Amino acid sequence: MTQTLHDTSESRDQHPPARARWAILGVVLSADVLDLLDGTITNIAAPTIAHDLGGGTALIQWLGASYALALGVLLVLGGRLGDKYGRRRLFLTGLAGFTLASTACGLAPTPATLVTARLVQGAFGALVIPQGFGILGATWPRDQIGKAYSLFGPVMGLSAVGGPVLAGFIVDADLAGLGWRPMFLINIALGGAAVLAAARLLPRDTGDRTATVDIPGSVLLGATMLALLTGLIEGSAHGWTALPALLLLAGLALFAGFCHRQRTAPSPLIRPSLLHNRGFTSGLLTGVAFFAAVAGLLYVVSLFLQQDLGRSPAAAALALTPLSAGIVVASIAGYRLITRLGRRLVLTGFLVTLAGTVHLLILVTTSGTDTGGWALVPPLFVTGLGMGACFGSLYDVTIGDIAPTEAGSAGGSLGAVQQLANAIGAAAVTTVYFRTEGGGTHATTVSLTVVAAVTLLCCPLVALLPRKAPEQHH
Repeated sequence: MTQTLHDTSESRDQHPPARARWAILGVVLSADVLDLLDGTITNIAAPTIAHDLGGGTALIQWLGASYALALGVLLVLGGRLGDKYGRRRLFLTGLAGFTLASTACGLAPTPATLVTARLVQGAFGALVIPQGFGILGATWPRDQIGKAYSLFGPVMGLSAVGGPVLAGFIVDADLAGLGWRPMFLINIALGGAAVLAAARLLPRDTGDRTATVDIPGSVLLGATMLALLTGLIEGSAHGWTALPALLLLAGLALFAGFCHRQRTAPSPLIRPSLLHNRGFTSGLLTGVAFFAAVAGLLYVVSLFLQQDLGRSPAAAALALTPLSAGIVVASIAGYRLITRLGRRLVLTGFLVTLAGTVHLLILVTTSGTDTGGWALVPPLFVTGLGMGACFGSLYDVTIGDIAPTEAGSAGGSLGAVQQLANAIGAAAVTTVYFRTEGGGTHATTVSLTVVAAVTLLCCPLVALLPRKAPEQHH
């Protein structure tokens, strides 16, 4: 993700034939689908896993946060390693490691081993995902690459819908008495098939051994996020004693060290020139707040459905399908509207998300545990429409004013920040949920109020974004 998307030095006749290009696209998409499925399956399965292994609320919080943490911290580094050692090599290494880590998740005997396996899974995912656009840019003619990219939105949208639903039905099916474990073990077959296809189809490349990799910067960023997440989760699970406070302070100190490293490193993870761009910086900060809020929202709604309304994992997953459907519908529509509407589409998405969240908040407050399944459909669908309108458009608009030569670095940085926001948001909002006195529907209403407040704060920040998304990038 640190390289440009298209290699203009290659002529059209150097690209593989059409059938081979579509097969390569299928391999890249399959890896992205695996990543998205495994990033979302624990939204539904977390309560069941915590009940089976123990670990309590801390395990529920770590299951999603650990994967997003490792993925976000190492995403830009994974792109740089692909530049240096070759995209094919990193893609295969990451996919094989992801499959093995998924197996470890499925066989994990304790909460600690499962969280560790999730961290490893996310780390290997960070080696795979950045290579995809570079591989496609090298194998597809520039005048046809739009056909390939146009499939990502619908496929990723369907995966976002399918992940929680698949997890819910697998947990309820209790295949061979294994409970939740098959939702990870299925990756042995899916990941293994993807590795074999990638080894056969992906073109060989040597990479550029002169490319520099900022290992110290990645270590500082990882330590920062680990300290912050551990502090949040430790505080919510065991009370706000001296330990979580010290961890949060350590996280802030490490973040200061990371910022200093970005100013002095010869090849920083985030180019300093990007941070001097007001539109980019505003989009980065707005994205952190919004993606953190909606990541927390998804977890809280799942907990409300299962712990307060007593839904099974499969029933909870089905109850969330209106939200996922809204995301898919708005994502497809947003792809067509972003060039014309620019940042107005982002603001519309924020306002619609806010409207859906407030509707959901009113419903939970007034009906509580008597909330019916059909009553949840309108607010969840509206919330999904708002989220889908923002997911692609926010970062498309954010890079509206940057130089074309910085597009690769900006895209990698924004993708990494989104994953880190997912980790922080899931931990922060569930911390509010678990530490609210009285629990139950009261905890849900307080958490939804926090999500609505953060979303509302994002609205005025839209005025600081560039007006339009770059035509070529779109």
